[in-house]
Amino acid sequence: MSARDWRELCEEVVQAEGASREKLLDELKLRLVREIAGTEITLLTAWISHFNSVVKQLSATLGVKGVVFPKELKSFVEDPEAHLRKKLFIYAHDLARGRLKPEEFYVKACAAIKTSLQTNGRALYQSWVYAALVLHTARRGFRLVYPDDLHLHLERSGRQRTGTIPPNAVLSDGYRALSLFLEAPRPVGWEDSGDLARAWRLYVALRPDILVYGGRVLNIVVRDGEPPVLRPGVIVECKELEDWYKRARELKGPITSPISAEEWRERWISGLYAGLAEVLNIRASDVAAKLRERRGLRLRDPQIAVLYKRFYEPKAMVLVSRALVPGDVKRWLEEEGIQVVDNVGFDVEALAPIADVLEEEAQHEDAGVDFVELTPRARELLRAAVLMAREKGLEDAPPRLIERALESLVSLLAGARERQQVE
Repeated sequence: MSARDWRELCEEVVQAEGASREKLLDELKLRLVREIAGTEITLLTAWISHFNSVVKQLSATLGVKGVVFPKELKSFVEDPEAHLRKKLFIYAHDLARGRLKPEEFYVKACAAIKTSLQTNGRALYQSWVYAALVLHTARRGFRLVYPDDLHLHLERSGRQRTGTIPPNAVLSDGYRALSLFLEAPRPVGWEDSGDLARAWRLYVALRPDILVYGGRVLNIVVRDGEPPVLRPGVIVECKELEDWYKRARELKGPITSPISAEEWRERWISGLYAGLAEVLNIRASDVAAKLRERRGLRLRDPQIAVLYKRFYEPKAMVLVSRALVPGDVKRWLEEEGIQVVDNVGFDVEALAPIADVLEEEAQHEDAGVDFVELTPRARELLRAAVLMAREKGLEDAPPRLIERALESLVSLLAGARERQQVE
């Protein structure tokens, strides 16, 4: 669509009324989305297919019944083009009411579309990495024991209203367990100023992509702790852009001026200042000066990754890059103790080294209460059932087949009981 085309369409929108205006608005939004994001939509649609492929494998291997998405990502995955059109709703109506000039509308539309593409692209790749790692652990004998609904939970919020941060998943092989958290720490629920004071550190804490803990960890919040969550065993950071190492972000969060002395103890802030100064290769006093001005620090993504490691001090940290990482950047990160797995694309097998790291982190469980030991005969029957199901075109995982068998058994027993009562 040429510049003249969209301007003409904008003028028609302003002059139209009623149903005609709504129709023109829909056409304008559609044409703008396709002009601005046509290529990106095609690319991200392929990413969605890669993600769905892993979910399909999880269904067969782990018995996963579905995916619980964050609201925004769910909308995008279902229909990227429709999702982007929704982002223009308010701006389009401001245009129709004369509150925005066509040029202003176009600038805002471009910004909204590009921001949504970046946000959802990042979430998509992070979700693919997460799902692929769950798949790797499933292939090694781990099963999903939390949540117990057999869904892959990707949502980041809403599950911590009780003041805790629960895991997105706990995986166990009956003897060892792993607990996985996406984009934690997250804010928790609070009711009064005292609760808010304790929760504030979670609002502003550094937030890596994936935190991994050995064992069954159902809450990582540490009240009045520094940092405010348990130290993770492994951090996994995901980078979807080809030039991610050139990107810079303004980091505020825990390095902005503290609201009160109680919330930000001097030794924590001082330690963080020193860590930042070392990463940036500047004096700690320069960092403090910027923070006193309530300004964020602009850091490149490799520096932020190193800051995550120094702040949380995990046993291991891995950075997954979809694209190839330049040698100097990779060497610097590895010198800082961060393992770099690059040029991954959407190759599930390329994540095997990370699965090795996660398996090493898995910790012993005292009792495998979520598993029932099968007799040799039961194993034979289950194996035969799986083979017969596949011959019939059914790809159900063993847990699903066992569930169906138990449902049939319960139904038979209930029927027998009813017949006895009639007799």
